[in-house]
Amino acid sequence: MLLIYSEKNDFSFNGTIIDLETIGDFCRQYNDSRCYRNITPTIFGYINKDALNVFCAKTESDIEELKEKIKEIFLQLKRPFYAYNCCFEIGVLFHSCGLNVSFEGDLMKEKKPGVKWEKKEEAVVELNVSKYDDPFNGDGVECLIAWQKGDLEKAIKHNRSCLLKERDILIKRGYRNPEPLQLFRRKIR
Repeated sequence: MLLIYSEKNDFSFNGTIIDLETIGDFCRQYNDSRCYRNITPTIFGYINKDALNVFCAKTESDIEELKEKIKEIFLQLKRPFYAYNCCFEIGVLFHSCGLNVSFEGDLMKEKKPGVKWEKKEEAVVELNVSKYDDPFNGDGVECLIAWQKGDLEKAIKHNRSCLLKERDILIKRGYRNPEPLQLFRRKIR
């Protein structure tokens, strides 16, 4: 079973921002999309100009239902697609849901040589964006732990706040072209 949170509004931007909450571990031995192959969505949230919607699997046994819902929803979403760290969303959607989706805009600053990736909370502070009552102060690992413990209300509240922060980042700073992610496909003989 899925929990669904929705709010209607006029969010005044074009396209759709996607944000996933997940469980699983990175396969760090790979440099391509295979590094995401053991990561599975537990929460799928999106925001567009009309509404903010969050779909949350109640337990691990509901994750397959969530994956099917994600595939159904993606057919209806309006482009351009944005995410904070597009490679993550692209890789997880490809390996967990079988979706080969491209994103037009990455909301994270471009990584410079010798510089670490920008954390979303760094952008929130730099741009003076509201934290939108995020119960985990931007910490996705805390959200994962809460979801695993069954504290779904806080996990959904975190995803909602992430979407609103990302919307504000898009409006205040814009986006950049995402890095291409090498999608790994097995050769069929």
